[in-house]
Amino acid sequence: MNSAAAILEKSPPEKISLAGALAARLSSATLIKRDEPMARHTTLRIGGPADVYVEPASAADLAAILKFCGERGVKFFALGRGSNLLVRDGGFRGVVICLAQPHFRRIEVDGACLRCGAGAKLKNVAVEAKRNGLGGVEFLEGIPGSIGGALRMNAGAMGGATFDAVQSVRMMDHAGEIRELTPPEMSVEYRACATLKHHIALDAVFRCAPQPREEIERRMKAFSEKRWRSQPAAPSAGCLFKNPATIPAGRLIDELGLKGLRVGGAVVSAEHGNFIVNDGRATARDVLALIEMLQAKAKAGRGIELRPEVEIIGEED
Repeated sequence: MNSAAAILEKSPPEKISLAGALAARLSSATLIKRDEPMARHTTLRIGGPADVYVEPASAADLAAILKFCGERGVKFFALGRGSNLLVRDGGFRGVVICLAQPHFRRIEVDGACLRCGAGAKLKNVAVEAKRNGLGGVEFLEGIPGSIGGALRMNAGAMGGATFDAVQSVRMMDHAGEIRELTPPEMSVEYRACATLKHHIALDAVFRCAPQPREEIERRMKAFSEKRWRSQPAAPSAGCLFKNPATIPAGRLIDELGLKGLRVGGAVVSAEHGNFIVNDGRATARDVLALIEMLQAKAKAGRGIELRPEVEIIGEED
C-alpha cells in the first residue's frame, strides 16, 4: 500500500488526481490507493476497481475524508471486511473507506462490557470476551465480518443478532461530527440499521454477562461445528437472502431443488441453499443473474419474494 504522501508525490503536477487531492488533507499514516480492485476486499472475491481506496489512521482522518467527499460531491462507501457485499464488475466511482488500521481495531474490557472498534474482527471480539469470562457474544465467532459491518447490517447467526448485545454505538455523521447513541435511539430492524446509512460507526459497547470460560468455550465450539457442517468453505458473501416470514430462505431453495444451480462461475452451494459461491471465475454479472433466477423460481414455485440480504454497490462493467 501507499501512504497519503506517496500518492501525492506521484500525482502529476499539472493535474492533481482525486487521490492526490484527498491525500493532501490526511496524515502520512493513512493508507491510500487508486484503482484498487475490490475483489481483494470482499469475501466473495468479486468486484471491479474503486477510484480511491483509503484506510484512515484516526477519527480525525476519517472526518477529513468525509468532509472532502461532501465538499466535492464525491460518493463514498464504508467497507467492513467485505462480507454481505457484492461489488459490480465496473467497480465503484468514488472513495471506499475501510477502518482497518489499528486505531479502529481496539478491543477494551471494562467490567462486564467490551468497547470494540469498528474495524475489530467479530471472531476476535468473541475470543476476547471468552478470555475474560464474558458471555453473550459467542454467536459473533463465526461471522466473517467486522464490528462496523455487523452494526450496519445488524448481522446475526446461531439465533443471535448484533444489537441484542449492544449497549451504545459511537458514530460519525457525514459532516464529521461524533455522537453516541443507545439502540432505542437508533432505527434497528432485522438485518438492517437505518441510522448507520447516514453515519459511520466508530466503536460500540457490548454488554456481556460474567460466565465460566468453560461454558462459553462449549457454546463457541458447538456453533463452530454447526457452521462447518452446514456452510460452504468456498468464497461467498454469506447468506444471500433475508429469511421470509414463513420459511428460511435456504430451506426454500433446497425444497425447490435449486442447489447446484449455476450461472458462469457462480453456483448455489450444495451445503446451504442460501449461499452463492464463487468457483474461482465468477463475475458480479454471474451472481446477479443467479440471484434473479432464484427470485423468479421462488416466486413462481411458492409465491414467495426473496429479498437480498447482501448489499450491492458499484457500476456495471
